[in-house]
Amino acid sequence: MPENFDEYAKNYDSVFTYSEIGKAQRKRVYHFLKEGILTNSKLNILELNCGTGEDARYFFEKGHRVLATDISSEMIKVAKEKHQNTSIRFQEKDITKITSETFSEKFDLIFSNFGGLNCLSPQELEKFISVSISLLKPKGKMALVIMPKFCLWERLYFTLKGEFRKAKRRNTNDAVLANVEGVKVPTWYYNPKEVVSLATNHYKTITIKPIGLKIPPSYLESFFSKKKGLLKLLIWAEKLYTNPFWAKYSDHYLIVFQKK
Repeated sequence: MPENFDEYAKNYDSVFTYSEIGKAQRKRVYHFLKEGILTNSKLNILELNCGTGEDARYFFEKGHRVLATDISSEMIKVAKEKHQNTSIRFQEKDITKITSETFSEKFDLIFSNFGGLNCLSPQELEKFISVSISLLKPKGKMALVIMPKFCLWERLYFTLKGEFRKAKRRNTNDAVLANVEGVKVPTWYYNPKEVVSLATNHYKTITIKPIGLKIPPSYLESFFSKKKGLLKLLIWAEKLYTNPFWAKYSDHYLIVFQKK
């Protein structure tokens, strides 16, 4: 798996981070994080699947202490180069090998954005959630952005193209080889109820929010680059849909847990 994302690292920012769709979806994540999750007090944050460090920079600029990790050595290399003038700590870590002894500190918040945990099989995800509780301080929180099994945009887009198998590709319990800029990445999709079920013994669920119900998936960036007015309208419309009901129909959703 590391080599998959090593290949992607050099283009990740141009393809997603700095794309209009990428920025719009990330802004929605930040909007919900500010609602009682990111407090005025200084938090010690562990970020998993940090990519090139865009979220780590956001947390750092808000005054928080950040340890950002990723399985890809190339992603970490890019992140360190981008943020060398900050005190953000970047480390190469495989999430499937993290244990209660991996870190010498406890965290107020564990964060993972944009489907990083979708690279884990159900068994690996269950194991991670069980381990994560030992990494948090009392009443610590975990905020995860995950891709569900039914994305309205994806159903519509591939159906209109006549690619009916792709339209339903998320709706399976098996791994799907997702195309990430030409790289095939094994991906599992999880609806909110599935993740809540895995976490219920360790966490209470704080909130679930849709990310990308009206804002399209990033692979439609080239199409919407020629229809900026329509994209602005969709970004505005996204603000109207915050009910947890819509989470399972979005491109991603944010789910926040608190340690029991």
